[in-house]
Amino acid sequence: MGILKYLGAPRRQLFAAKKYIKGLGFSSLHTAPNSTVELHSQDEEVVIALGSNVGNRLHNFKEALKMMRKSGINITRHACLYETAPAYVTDQPRFINSAVRAVTKLGPHELLSALKRIEKDLGRTDGIRYGPRPIDLDILFYGKYKVRSDILTIPHERIWERPFVMAPLMDLLGSAIDSDTVATWNSFSGHSGGLSGLWEKLGGESLIGEEGMYRVMPVSNSLLDWSQRTSVMGILNLTPDSFSDGGNFQSVESAVSQVRLMISEGADIIDIGAQSTRPMASRISAEEELGRLIPVLEAVMSIPEVEGKLVSVDTFYSEVASEAVSRGAHIINDVSAGQLDTNMFKVMVDLDVPYVAMHMRGDPCTMQNSENLKYDDVCKEVSSELYSRVREAEMSGIPTWRIVVDPGIGFSKKTEDSLDVLTGLPDIREEIAKRSLAISHAPMLIGPSRKRFLGEICSQPGAVERDPATVASVTVGVLGGANIVRVHNVKDNVDAVKLCDAILRQKSSHMKFRE
Repeated sequence: MGILKYLGAPRRQLFAAKKYIKGLGFSSLHTAPNSTVELHSQDEEVVIALGSNVGNRLHNFKEALKMMRKSGINITRHACLYETAPAYVTDQPRFINSAVRAVTKLGPHELLSALKRIEKDLGRTDGIRYGPRPIDLDILFYGKYKVRSDILTIPHERIWERPFVMAPLMDLLGSAIDSDTVATWNSFSGHSGGLSGLWEKLGGESLIGEEGMYRVMPVSNSLLDWSQRTSVMGILNLTPDSFSDGGNFQSVESAVSQVRLMISEGADIIDIGAQSTRPMASRISAEEELGRLIPVLEAVMSIPEVEGKLVSVDTFYSEVASEAVSRGAHIINDVSAGQLDTNMFKVMVDLDVPYVAMHMRGDPCTMQNSENLKYDDVCKEVSSELYSRVREAEMSGIPTWRIVVDPGIGFSKKTEDSLDVLTGLPDIREEIAKRSLAISHAPMLIGPSRKRFLGEICSQPGAVERDPATVASVTVGVLGGANIVRVHNVKDNVDAVKLCDAILRQKSSHMKFRE
């Protein structure tokens, strides 16, 4: 006979347990067909692990999340995405793994049935245990309960031995105990240090990149491990009024020529912008922006040099984002993090491409006014405000594994603020980690290139004359943890990035040697 045990109260006789449960607001208590005591309750928080290694793995994940929501499983947090070597049965394709936190009114066995239906709908059939599967959905935790029955065990019995389960679980929970439910989940580990202590015992963060497990971002039908090296994003402005190169690339021919040059110089990503976001720039309509963008985007996507490279579109309009992705763009780069178009997050959910969310207060016309330049602690406030935008994106349905964060150097920041952000990237990650470990692991993009604060510090009024200072700022940023640098001068910054990456690899190897 199976049992379901509530860990928030002492063990009692069944009639006393019923009274206790009703006191908590549960509507009924009944025996499931397999003799397990089943709860129909108010919302319970759950953790569900996802895995896939058959077919289009990313599509399987996307469809599973969509079906979960339709089944009454309200997803509130996403872990990072991991590509991992198969466990137990090793002669099979590599997996992608992640996990989500959610709330549901479904009882534990109802939840299991819903997940099994999703697995079946996505093509899973009975096969060898631990063998290949299009989707695998496991309940790791259900409220404060332990469940033991013929068909269900919660907590999942193999959590503690599986790094590919523990890594996404820690993304969701971190080391902070943010509720009684999370405290109970930590107690289930049986480790004095809770789940985080158990994760460290397994090897913790040192396992990422080792043991066949990599933290990845899906982009352009592949998985990008952004920790391997820093990516260089070359800027292509199609605007007549950009602060650095406005009017230089308004014809399709000149724009394509510039893209070819940047790629030949080592650019990994081309970021195309058709609307200026310099201070006090006038806003143009989505229609006008598309008129500038689409001819160039189509031409760029057709040249052979762009094969193997990524194309990003810099826009805060959801309509432009949607049209750009339909024409082949791989990334959307939004300086407003969804603030200037309330439809952006909703549209991005279905576009299924990485989304760069940047910190900015106000809009280009107001971002440098006195109110938007007030900070007591710029790194803490940027972290908090950027986290809030990303959380809203995540709650809208954009998985954390598709988000890139940008602290917005030069946007609604004075010169000293931009310097604090540039040198405080580790602090920004640390502050975000207090709220979400998953979001703190997201790739970080910085864009100091030719910005006014560099000119003020170096007494260089001309934007192009700020290239040496840009190289210096990129160097500081990469050594501080930036994963993508957005620059006008690709050639010199590629060299700076290569040197920084070599320094970081050397430092990492020395640390591993000492360990």
